[in-house]
Amino acid sequence: MSTFLTGIDHIQIAAPKGSEDKARAFYGEILGMKEIPKPENLQGRGGCWFQIGTQEVHIGIQPDFTPAKKAHPGFTVNALQQLKERLEEFGYAISEEPPIVGRSRFFTHDPFGNRIEFLEFE
Repeated sequence: MSTFLTGIDHIQIAAPKGSEDKARAFYGEILGMKEIPKPENLQGRGGCWFQIGTQEVHIGIQPDFTPAKKAHPGFTVNALQQLKERLEEFGYAISEEPPIVGRSRFFTHDPFGNRIEFLEFE
């Protein structure tokens, strides 16, 4: 069997109309992701894009927005405890979950209620 998949280019996270500034504050300022320009032909749709290494996070505007409560991205991080403290400083609630062997982790929700996981390899 051939292997067709070679990696993940991006994930898309939905957000309500007019929420780009909140997305920039959370994903850009708090988490430290680099905002990258959207292609010109997609700019009229709203939203904003960020980059982490070679992967991208696309915040897409969804008119009938409902936050993702179960489905979620899992971001690998360095200094998990410091990130947890930073999120708490900004008022984000932290949810501890059972550990996964070889990884420490926690969850929070972005400003729109989407579930987000952060993991650090031990």
